[in-house]
Amino acid sequence: MDHIVVGMSGGVDSSVAAYLLKWQGFDVVGVFMKNWEETDEDGVCTATADYADVRSVCETIGIPYYTVNFAKEYRDRVFSYFLDEYRKGRTPNPDVLCNCEIKFKAFLDFALSTGAGLIATGHYCRLDADKLLLRGTDPGKDQSYFLAGLTRTQLARVVFPIGDLRKTEVRAIAKEQGFSNALKKDSTGVCFIGERNFKQFLMQYLPAQRGDIVDEHGKKVGTHDGLMYYTLGQRRGLGIGGRSDGTGESWFVIGKDLKRNLLIVQQGEHEELYSTGLRAEYVNWIAGAAPAGSFTCTAKFRYRQPDQAVRVFSDGSGARVAFDRPQRAVTPGQWVVFYQGEHCLGGGPIDQVDPLKPITL
Repeated sequence: MDHIVVGMSGGVDSSVAAYLLKWQGFDVVGVFMKNWEETDEDGVCTATADYADVRSVCETIGIPYYTVNFAKEYRDRVFSYFLDEYRKGRTPNPDVLCNCEIKFKAFLDFALSTGAGLIATGHYCRLDADKLLLRGTDPGKDQSYFLAGLTRTQLARVVFPIGDLRKTEVRAIAKEQGFSNALKKDSTGVCFIGERNFKQFLMQYLPAQRGDIVDEHGKKVGTHDGLMYYTLGQRRGLGIGGRSDGTGESWFVIGKDLKRNLLIVQQGEHEELYSTGLRAEYVNWIAGAAPAGSFTCTAKFRYRQPDQAVRVFSDGSGARVAFDRPQRAVTPGQWVVFYQGEHCLGGGPIDQVDPLKPITL
């Protein structure tokens, strides 16, 4: 049987993935990746607790386990990119880059160097016979969006043991096997931020530059703490409140003017918040190339978004995307990910959007 290294996070998904492979007769080794070296707000290193769960589960299953430290690689390849994107006023998705650069690159290279033939993770996704990416069976947990930056070469060395299962089934297996983390809640948000206040976290690394909040006509309606702390479509945390000269509707972020350090908002959700298309300067096609120069498919512009019908015009390394109907708050820095049925074709970071109604101050 193949020697498989399982990337274990301390969560229930990777734990059950390791158990299933062991049950199927594979030679399994559990490896905990330490990607971030910092304590939380209470001074506790969350990686310590996670590793304790890995140790407990591996001892229950009866497989060897150890830890590897990719903190330097993570800071160099993922966190530095994360900060650069925020400096540019964009809203990055570091989880996609973490998969591309750490879990399926640094970790994969490490695993292969130990003599392993394959790696496995607890992602909810599947592979077809040609090693192309498929959505996970559980539509509420499908994580193919986050793996759109991978290549067929990488996927040829990967197995996804829980891709055909639903979350309820995974938890039932963990409970049945007596895993200590069977009821552990799913991790949410960016991995290195965890449950902490995002704004406070970002302030530690990027100096705030306060400026004016203006409406779509250029009228000042408030003050912002720094453009990096806001994203398109954001409603909460603007600090504008009710105004006697307003409509009574909620305020939404509809744009940023980096040169003048202005945050542009509008009451209600109107045409300025919507776009008709986008441009991605780089698109990763998992199969190695786009299906055609021009083709129709569906796309997601953020995780958990329902599929949206689009037409893609592939040109060299990038693509232009036209939406069948206007889309709300499509955000530069986030990833557009393409699908044809169950197949995830690939994706890339959004660089520009085509506004339904341009903002002119």
